[in-house]
Amino acid sequence: MSKKMKEFKVIIQRDEDGFFMASVPGLPGCHTQAKTLEQLQKRLHEAIALCLEVAQTDSQYKNLIRGFSYEPTFVGVETVRV
Repeated sequence: MSKKMKEFKVIIQRDEDGFFMASVPGLPGCHTQAKTLEQLQKRLHEAIALCLEVAQTDSQYKNLIRGFSYEPTFVGVETVRV
């Protein structure tokens, strides 16, 4: 039997130390970081799986997902000089 796959949008940034940071707006509190994009992908899968596992047993977190999460629509990146 095939397990139904879920998709989540992820926001990825690179910090001043060169680490990649990722957050999943559809899962409140779901964040991770890594030195390489390959490591980040692995850690993202682990972080998302953990959040989904918690949502199965924690009704407060499940309600938080329903109430406060969102799926972003990418608009773009802009540099602003002030």
